[in-house]
Amino acid sequence: MCGGSREEDGAPCDGDPCSSDRSDYGTDGCELRGSVASVPYWAIAVIVVVVLATIAAIVIHVRRPPEANGPVLLGAGDIASCHNEKDEATAELLGKIPGTVFTMGDNAYPSGTSHQFEDCYGPTWGRYKDRTRPAVGNHEYQTNNASGYFDYFGSAAGPPSKGYYSYDLGDWHVVVLNGMCEKVGGCGSNSPMVGWLDKDLAANSGKKCTLAYFHHPLFSSGFHGNQTKMAATWEALYAANADVVVNGHDHDYERFAPQRPDGTEDQQRGIREFVVGTGGAERRPFRAIEPNSQMHNADTPGVLKLTLNPSGYDWEFVPVAGKTFTDSGTGSCH
Repeated sequence: MCGGSREEDGAPCDGDPCSSDRSDYGTDGCELRGSVASVPYWAIAVIVVVVLATIAAIVIHVRRPPEANGPVLLGAGDIASCHNEKDEATAELLGKIPGTVFTMGDNAYPSGTSHQFEDCYGPTWGRYKDRTRPAVGNHEYQTNNASGYFDYFGSAAGPPSKGYYSYDLGDWHVVVLNGMCEKVGGCGSNSPMVGWLDKDLAANSGKKCTLAYFHHPLFSSGFHGNQTKMAATWEALYAANADVVVNGHDHDYERFAPQRPDGTEDQQRGIREFVVGTGGAERRPFRAIEPNSQMHNADTPGVLKLTLNPSGYDWEFVPVAGKTFTDSGTGSCH
């Protein structure tokens, strides 16, 4: 019985369900007292939901792979020969990394015949032919009109009379040029290829970011050195605010600071060049290192992975299994 405000065992009387010493909610609907009492249930629930949503967003952002930022361009030049197995090791990398495969020429040694493409390139890099956008090199032209190359890749290689073409990848405009420009009308500013390049870049001026790849590098510390015939190509690219150029020809990896066509550094509008002749051909040592060369390695087969973000790019040189050299960084579009 309730003689006062409590039962004999000290519990509150039924008539006083919210006795003054009650400090928490029960099933009787008593009102909370103290500093927490003024916060209703619904407000606490909202706070918990907001906190959990924020944590989830942070976790998703941190765990997002680089590929989610933009499409991936993955490749190298100077690739396949039936007389070594290095191209098999670099091809394994293509199978592990999704993205568009690009080649920078000298795809099948020694002379780019149909037989060499089918029997040497085909079993390795050729496994990814359906996602490859190739460029032609000088060894392909050891076969008349590079017919083995154009027959193998078909329309993906551009018109056989030109060997140059362009495409869009995400927010980027990508231009593929013929480093053997002397075989398709010349290499100078008035040549058919550079004239086409000027028009193509003007037609795609709305793209914030532009990348070009072709076989012969204007700048290189490698065995072949600077290929000055590509100067007019660089001048056209620089005038259009292009951002990145990727080449092969020298059998090594080299990265340059952003430069003008005359070889002077230009952090504002300069083009960053990569030489990636690391697809599988026998590697060669460097000569004297050129100005503005920031990274160089002549001992590691591998591929260059470029993640093309809406306003910039990430680069990573990915070595074959058993090698440790790598190079990575980020850049912004002009």
